[in-house]
Amino acid sequence: MVPARVCVLIAILLLTASPLVAEVPMLGDPIIVTGRGLAPPKAAAAYDIATIDRARILQSASGRLEDVLRDVAGVQGFRRSDSRSANATSQSITLRGLGGNASSRALLILDGVPQADPFGGWISFPAIATDRIGHIRVTRGGGSALWGPGAIGGTVEIESAAPGDLDPIDARLAIGSRDSRDARGSLTIMGRSSFITASGAFATGDGFIPIVAANRGPADHAAPYRQVSGAVRAVTALGPATELQANLSAFDDRRNRGIDHTDNRGHGVDGSLRLVGKGALRWSLLGYGQKRRFASESAAINAGRSSSTLVLDQYAVPSTGWGARADVVPLSGDLELRLGADLRAVRGETREFYQYVAGSATRRRVAGGRSLTSGAFADATLTKGALTASLSGRVDHWSIRNGRLFEQTLAGMTLTNTKFADRDGWQPTGRVALAYRPGSGLTLRAAAYRGWRLPTLNELYRPFRAGADATAANAALDPETLTGAEAGVDWSPSPYAKATFTFFTARLHGAIANVTVARGPGIFPGVGFVSASGSFRLRENLDAIATSGAEFGFDLRRRPFDAHLSYGYVDAKVRDDGAGRALEGLRPAQTPEHQVSATVGWTSPRDLRLSLTARQSSSQYEDDLNQRRLKPAFAVDAFAELPLSRHLAIGLRGENLFDEQVEAGISTDGSIERALPRTMWLEVTMK
Repeated sequence: MVPARVCVLIAILLLTASPLVAEVPMLGDPIIVTGRGLAPPKAAAAYDIATIDRARILQSASGRLEDVLRDVAGVQGFRRSDSRSANATSQSITLRGLGGNASSRALLILDGVPQADPFGGWISFPAIATDRIGHIRVTRGGGSALWGPGAIGGTVEIESAAPGDLDPIDARLAIGSRDSRDARGSLTIMGRSSFITASGAFATGDGFIPIVAANRGPADHAAPYRQVSGAVRAVTALGPATELQANLSAFDDRRNRGIDHTDNRGHGVDGSLRLVGKGALRWSLLGYGQKRRFASESAAINAGRSSSTLVLDQYAVPSTGWGARADVVPLSGDLELRLGADLRAVRGETREFYQYVAGSATRRRVAGGRSLTSGAFADATLTKGALTASLSGRVDHWSIRNGRLFEQTLAGMTLTNTKFADRDGWQPTGRVALAYRPGSGLTLRAAAYRGWRLPTLNELYRPFRAGADATAANAALDPETLTGAEAGVDWSPSPYAKATFTFFTARLHGAIANVTVARGPGIFPGVGFVSASGSFRLRENLDAIATSGAEFGFDLRRRPFDAHLSYGYVDAKVRDDGAGRALEGLRPAQTPEHQVSATVGWTSPRDLRLSLTARQSSSQYEDDLNQRRLKPAFAVDAFAELPLSRHLAIGLRGENLFDEQVEAGISTDGSIERALPRTMWLEVTMK
């Protein structure tokens, strides 16, 4: 059943969009509406930015956002597996080897709205169908005054497709390996000074067996998935230079992890309203709301992998997020000034049954709270001839309130009823950047910055288990802060080609990590009994994660050819002489040293499209102690599309063409989990 507050939100959005249904006639030429926000600041000339255009997005072999983002080396998910088989809580994103867990250390934004789960900080990738996307802009490096908390490693800005990107009707149907089906469609209606787009996506499949053949037992089976998403977007002009943009989206995501009692279920509704002024005085007002609900089961597998038993039923994780933002550009020209303020409030809790005996739960846990961040920012950029100089900064106030951990037996006896102290504080952040263009297509740039991230409610309050390992929450976690610097060069020898190189160094102070404290067997605070095959971990603020490295990119776009190369190297080390001293000098978990992505494409005069993508990442460690090593990963994807007529095309897509074994995880018993095996698709597109 749809909650009442969501119904109210839907009603408001539909009423707001009503001018599209009964639009007042306007005199003169039509007003062009784009549905976009304010243009990026001129300071972007001094940033390390990678852009993925719509043509490349639509040629992804998987058609999934997390795979598209892998085109940019340095953008990394916590796991190598994608949203068809991974646990939803493991799908975070980070940049530049900062490590991570379920919580993202990069900020992903869709039309100005943060997309991280309000409770846990993970990303619900199936909620964003790639057909809806116009382009993606990835800004590496922290200290974003414009976007603030969460953009500690960088920012991934996604803009929805504009009317010029969309056909009036677009329908795609694909069938693939293991009885997989993927259907997508959109309808775009243009008015004199408005447009409305409705889109939907459905994906389902029998899935593959995640555990590699050498480790499988009778308990292992294929991991099916079923995912649905939809969105309505309405944009109308309120005047010659003012747009009203209304967005409403919803998703439902169901997947199994390949053994009984490992279902993941998630759904949510998001809505936003944005007013954008694009006249002499540019400005933007944004308000949004998010409602999410997640559920997950966890199982224990016996030594022979012949059976599994339910050990945790996280039956509900309700959460909400809402926010507002205002931007104004009072000065343009040689001196550009952008001022603004924003806030984001989240609340949520986990509700779960645990400590199962003879197949039945004996205890119940409720843990959660709320947090609020609010800030004001300024960005000033001076452009004089070949020089661009930018200075930006912001001040944020944060608060964490109503934290609670409640545990009881199902017989009614209270075991824990802890209410954690409220906390608040201030965080100043900023960025200084320079760019110089000496000529011949060269741009020299440098920047230094400071960023920060607030712990998620999940990190603060929820203990959890993964296999035999148990991790306790820590309500006293402090915010993470990052200081860093970079220098680079961009070279555009022609309008069709661009090469970039960047060197960076950064230090993530107070990095939140799951620190191994002891091995089982034993009874440990916050988690209870841990067996001899498991470890007890505690979420802690490490002294720091120190990273340095280099990034290289090359793009060629000259029909009939296009080529894209992205390479990232990072040397990341944990620095700690306190509780995490055992990790000193080790690499953060799930952090490869090298990443490379290369794509070559060709388009014939009759619009036959072919592309081939190869990706390689070096080895990485499953655990914080660097004892479980995941082998290097290599995969090749392919895409081909042949137009049969003006309105009909047929396509072939292939993922992991050579069926390479991509290791995605190693459990404490040594069992290896793999990412997607070879998957072939036949697709029909109608426009």
